Amino acid sequence: MSKTLIRGAKVLGGEVQDVLIDGETVARVGTGLEAGGGTVVEAEGRILLPGLVDLHTHLREPGREDSETVLTGTRAAASGGYTSVFAMANTFPVADTAGVVEQVYRLGREHGYCDVQPIGAVTVGLEGRKLAELGAMHESAAGVTVFSDDGKCVDDAVMMRRALEYVKAFGGVVAQHAQEPRLTEGAQMNEGVVSAELGLGGWPAVAEESIIARDVLLAEHVGSRVHICHLSTAGSVEIVRWAKSRGIDVTAEVTPHHLLLTDELVRSYNPVYKVNPPLRTERDVMALREALADGTIDIVATDHAPHPHEDKDCEWAAAAMGMVGLETALSVVQHTMVETGLLDWAGVADRMSFAPARIGRATGHGRPVSAGEPANLTLVDPAYRGAVDPAGFASRSRNTPYEGRELPGRVTHTFLRGRATLMDGKLA
Repeated sequence: MSKTLIRGAKVLGGEVQDVLIDGETVARVGTGLEAGGGTVVEAEGRILLPGLVDLHTHLREPGREDSETVLTGTRAAASGGYTSVFAMANTFPVADTAGVVEQVYRLGREHGYCDVQPIGAVTVGLEGRKLAELGAMHESAAGVTVFSDDGKCVDDAVMMRRALEYVKAFGGVVAQHAQEPRLTEGAQMNEGVVSAELGLGGWPAVAEESIIARDVLLAEHVGSRVHICHLSTAGSVEIVRWAKSRGIDVTAEVTPHHLLLTDELVRSYNPVYKVNPPLRTERDVMALREALADGTIDIVATDHAPHPHEDKDCEWAAAAMGMVGLETALSVVQHTMVETGLLDWAGVADRMSFAPARIGRATGHGRPVSAGEPANLTLVDPAYRGAVDPAGFASRSRNTPYEGRELPGRVTHTFLRGRATLMDGKLA
């Protein structure tokens, strides 16, 4: 079994220590450790984190391999410091059966850049009319615990209640894409001053907030877990905060782009800024940052949504919604949360590893950096500064809103069960 010594890293941003990896596990953590003939990684000035976990990734396979595949998506994940990703169900065919989720799971195991945990659809075909095979997907080789119709809202209250009741039996969670469809018909961007000036159809905050309010009450009623995908408004924060104060079992995520970008960027009419939910106002951005810092929002999830060039290189109204995010997420969080003093690196480890692993039941991930634990680790150079160049992305798609923007931090090494998937910034 191979050995690797990570020498002189700041573990979770704190004390400088050496970490010895032996095989698939962390053998020792301390000072003055020897490699014992293994590889030495000099990590002075770098931050060692547990491998990142993304609860919201679109890998597109099967069906849209022109956008992304499990291979290219997991290579992008490793480049961004992730050792586990949860793959959303809106593939072609939809991941609403045991067969499809097992296919995605096995492709992840075969490629080996990070663990892939499929998310099962809540309803058949994401159509909202009939519950999918939730139990069969859970009992399959993929062991699905998270279910979502992401891309569409489970807007029928009876269907949502039934899903919450069903997953409660095996400790699962329903991850809701909170978007009241009737309130967002023809919507192109956030409803507000900018949409009025541009003459684009507005997407009101209440379309998100009304679904969240309903679903936390449903979760309380049936005693089940609900997770809110890509929360984006200040009002949504207040509803989740209220629900948690009542003891409702609700968790929530925010995307990196909603922590940084605002609807003012839509004035450029550049479709790279078209996303679901839409970019909101500066007030919303500040509320999201504060909520992530105080724990009202539990995690950062990328909503990595790759699209081929032709789906974004067109007029705004015809463009697909979504942004790639796996390879820039940690840099955006460093910029918006660490460098602003809202989170320390231990807080980043919680929001991007410990908490998402706990919500998704990702066994072996989100574990402490200590002896005997799986060696799923990420090494970050926080002093790095550089402009984002999508030409160097491992993802098959290039639809990033950060092209040319200088962001801090760079993942230099990623280890999956002791094996380097990224070494000195290069994929293994």
